[in-house]
Amino acid sequence: MPEFKAIAKRTKKPQNGWIIARKVTQAIAFLVFLVTLFLTRNNSLPYTTLSIPERLSPLTMLASLISSRTFLAGMTLSLVLVVLSLTFGRAWCGWLCPLGTILDVLKFKNRKSVVPEKLRTLKYALLIIILVAAIFSNLTLLFLDPLTIFTRSFTISILPVLDSMITAVERFLVTIAPLRDVVLAFDALIRPAVFPAEPVVFQYSIVFSVFLAGIILLNLVAERFWCRYICPLGGLLGFFSKLALFKRQVKESCVSCALCKTYCPTSTIDPDRGFESDPSECTMCMNCLESCRKDSVTFTPKLSLAKLREYDPNRRSILRSALISITAVALLSVEWIKRIPQNFRLRPPGVDDEDKFTATCIRCGLCMKVCPTHGLQPDMIETGISNVSTPILIPRHGFCQYSCNACGQICPVGAIPALPLEEKKQLPIGKAYIDHNRCIAWSDHRSCIVCEEMCPLPEKAITLEIGEFTSPEGEKFTLQLPVVNRLTCIGCGTCEFKCPVSGDAAIRVYTL
Repeated sequence: MPEFKAIAKRTKKPQNGWIIARKVTQAIAFLVFLVTLFLTRNNSLPYTTLSIPERLSPLTMLASLISSRTFLAGMTLSLVLVVLSLTFGRAWCGWLCPLGTILDVLKFKNRKSVVPEKLRTLKYALLIIILVAAIFSNLTLLFLDPLTIFTRSFTISILPVLDSMITAVERFLVTIAPLRDVVLAFDALIRPAVFPAEPVVFQYSIVFSVFLAGIILLNLVAERFWCRYICPLGGLLGFFSKLALFKRQVKESCVSCALCKTYCPTSTIDPDRGFESDPSECTMCMNCLESCRKDSVTFTPKLSLAKLREYDPNRRSILRSALISITAVALLSVEWIKRIPQNFRLRPPGVDDEDKFTATCIRCGLCMKVCPTHGLQPDMIETGISNVSTPILIPRHGFCQYSCNACGQICPVGAIPALPLEEKKQLPIGKAYIDHNRCIAWSDHRSCIVCEEMCPLPEKAITLEIGEFTSPEGEKFTLQLPVVNRLTCIGCGTCEFKCPVSGDAAIRVYTL
């Protein structure tokens, strides 16, 4: 036994070609995912191309298909991951997944995992809960999909923080005369191509930041804790990986040194089973191949069904997960928490059926990323707990730009209709109403026609009528008063955004 421990503590061999290939592939894939997020701003690529990352996930596409009962041609792209898993197991998780790459880079040293193997069943339970809930048109837990986590976290949390940091540095450096021209040139280069001209603020940004940080900090408990125990996409790919053509195999030359187990990031190598691994848990990272001093590990084709483990779902656990899902859907339908009245629940343009929208939206956040005014904000409890991470339009944050239809064009599942621009310009989101008790012109009898001036419609939806008033001194005077033409108004929210009244605007957009 002392000899066994001594061998296990030895350093690994120099990195072989497979390890280098994996790390290079991870870096390239991560950059591609990241670049697509930046390119959504300058529209340098078609929106169908920029939404490819979200359409890669078989979990989101399958759940959306079940929930909406609608098949979209773009969903077939997710079959790429299915074929990849049937061929190379969970190679997606170890080589391509952007969230997995983050967890690999931000791992912690000297951890001793005390997590029971049985906990691996959690990701399968979450998978079953998501798919059963989708039958009842509920996609709430799709916010756990790793691709939507990556997109949403960068859109709502990381990029705005990075933008703020760059802005702060620029403001400092621009005060230094020799650097002023360089700073201004750099700013012109990145805005609005990469970062917006004005700082972006997303509500609940801290919540999404904490959620991502929590996933990373779970590495303190066990390396790739998220991938081992929670990731529902990993659970789905794990099912396919049981049938994978290429599997990890151990030769008879193995001397049981346990180096492979020491360096396995998902701890799936079992000494009690001759150091074999579970294909549904192996991410094909090749660490074991690199660490083996006897070259006893191979990844070769073998047509066979992997053995079931204690954490694999059985009939009882499947029924239990289905029952939990049905109960959760029933409880969520009660909508225990609502923060805003239904009259103010504005959805993106073209969304005219709330139930159909929430049954289709995969909570990816791409629509919020491309919204030029950032009026589309993530929902948390405004429209009910079941609609977490769906987009809502908050005109006080930003209006729906009259000449923009980007949200519908980039939506990977058609939850937001891909309306032609001319049709979008005429389709109402809501209707504006003026609160005469808050309006500067109507209540204070002071001149203010901002809402009329800012209305983007060719035929103004806000007109001015002349009102006659008497001052405290008894003098009569006339004043222009804004009036909304509700037959023309499309509820874009420009007037509400521009209204100079502090707090809630004097003119607000209501749902239809």
